[in-house]
Amino acid sequence: MKRILISEFMDEPAVALLAAKFDVDYRPQPVDDAAALAEALPGAQGWIVRNRTQVRGALLEAARHVRVIGRLGVGLDNIDVEACAARGIEVIPATGANAESVAEYVVTAALMLLRGAWLATGEVAAGRWPRAALSQGREVQGKALGVVGFGSVGRVTARKAAALGMRVLGHDPQVPDGDPAWALAHAQPRALDALLAEADVVSLHLPLVDATRGLFGRERLARMKPGAILVNTARGGIVDEPALAELLRAGRLGGAALDVFGDEPLPAGSPLAQVPRLILTPHVAGVTAESNQRVSALIAERVAAALATT
Repeated sequence: MKRILISEFMDEPAVALLAAKFDVDYRPQPVDDAAALAEALPGAQGWIVRNRTQVRGALLEAARHVRVIGRLGVGLDNIDVEACAARGIEVIPATGANAESVAEYVVTAALMLLRGAWLATGEVAAGRWPRAALSQGREVQGKALGVVGFGSVGRVTARKAAALGMRVLGHDPQVPDGDPAWALAHAQPRALDALLAEADVVSLHLPLVDATRGLFGRERLARMKPGAILVNTARGGIVDEPALAELLRAGRLGGAALDVFGDEPLPAGSPLAQVPRLILTPHVAGVTAESNQRVSALIAERVAAALATT
């Protein structure tokens, strides 16, 4: 019987589906023990991971019988895709399965940061009454959302924002201006700097590759519209975190929501600590009860199908 190693958490019904057909080694914590993970890999033909397992180097060498890797998510920066291809290993991401969850996160962050009122809990609970300060919150209606990266998640985000009355702008060099996807998502294509000058909210939906690493550095962040909001649910390496913190402290930007970071977990002494108008979450934008079910079911089905033909 073929064996599948699952080295990060997966929805239990999907694990059970795989266990009915394969020898499943489901241990959600080996990602924190490289030695244990290396010992578990040699007998596996399938390997299922999330974003923390680093599928490269010694671990990939230990996976000498693995024929398929299922990624419980869409980003592949934790997987050496070229090395996998050279060894004939199929890499399967869960494209589109968590798009609704990420899009809801983006819209929620935009609403919270534009209005500002939901960040006042501590002050109100302490007996202060910042009503005057919070009376200048902004409505989302009529504001411009700039979607940078117009894949499946960016398109769902665009449609949700448009339903709230936002104007949607988009940037993606891989999607031609005449592509019908723009109109279907109620979005207008823009060059990146033109988008930044116009957008009240900028949402990032990019993979972390050489071309996008550091894309939102100090200079590009400074090109954003004064008072604009930045939402990053993509990858932390895309944004210069110290520069973003500086612009927020100076009041140059109106706020930011970061779900991803250059180093995860966020290290002690990070420049993002104690920054005003900044929402920090632990890489969960795409993880909800519903999306976990969809992502897990999709990967279970596709990994099972791949192993059935090898």
